[in-house]
Amino acid sequence: MTTLVTGAGLIGSAAAKLLAARGDKVVLIDLRAPADIPPGVTFIPADITDTGHIDQIIQDHSITAILHTAALLSTAMRADPVLGLRVNILGTAALLEACRRHAIRRIVLISSTTVLYSGFSTLGPDPIPEDAALHLVSQRPGSLYAVSKLTCEQLGLLYRDLHGVDAISLRLGAVVGGDTDAPTSVPGRLFSTLVEAARAGHPIALDDPLLIWKGNEEFVDVRDCARAAVAALDARQPQTGVYNIVHPAQWSLDAVIAAVEDTHGELSVSYDRSVATGFAGFPHVRPAGSSTEAARQELRFSAAHDLQDSLRHWWPA
Repeated sequence: MTTLVTGAGLIGSAAAKLLAARGDKVVLIDLRAPADIPPGVTFIPADITDTGHIDQIIQDHSITAILHTAALLSTAMRADPVLGLRVNILGTAALLEACRRHAIRRIVLISSTTVLYSGFSTLGPDPIPEDAALHLVSQRPGSLYAVSKLTCEQLGLLYRDLHGVDAISLRLGAVVGGDTDAPTSVPGRLFSTLVEAARAGHPIALDDPLLIWKGNEEFVDVRDCARAAVAALDARQPQTGVYNIVHPAQWSLDAVIAAVEDTHGELSVSYDRSVATGFAGFPHVRPAGSSTEAARQELRFSAAHDLQDSLRHWWPA
């Protein structure tokens, strides 16, 4: 069995490392080589939208499964929407079509819990299931990134229905960890900002509205994302097709600040407490955490790393 992993970022590299460590053959592709290629992993520079090159890689390396993590995140998509949509949507469509042509046994797509953020205003206090209802117009996704991820989930399910492609989508919560020197994600910027202030012993004013939220938010460690991806590749008979991958705890901004103080020392933070938006600037406050029952039952996966553990691991004191 040889697994093709697209995207040599945080999750792709971590999952490739796990697969190789247990003896699987792994081919990792990206436009540029990562700083550290995991031992036992074959790296090939490639563009996921180059269907001819992808077909050649699949044939040359006898690929039997795909883990698709390559994507542009929200900041990059806002800077170049056409490129972002081409990579995120057309790149995924090309891989699904390759699975159909080559009879690849399974493809795992990385998605995001942000696909449901626009529905928060009408959801109740119960854990939010993967199949929560959204009004197609009034509760449309609130960002280009969420639009691309919801579209890819639907493409995966459609290819499963029409062509028998065994596609699984993993909806990740706000991801914590990875490259902490120059983070580009909202949670990465948040935790790096708070930890550096605690290390320096200086008070800090949070003035970026994307880093301030009302209510609670859920997170997931990069290590758990990689474990979930491997579990999805291995799952024997997953039926749901889309799974929430989060730690079951939710955190307010004050609780996050307290966690940083607990792991890195006293921290004085001021911010606008009149902010009424949810995490990362989304308009609605999270009404409940995401249900993880389907992932537990069908993928045999539960998150192992809470926020304090993530802070100690990725930002050593």
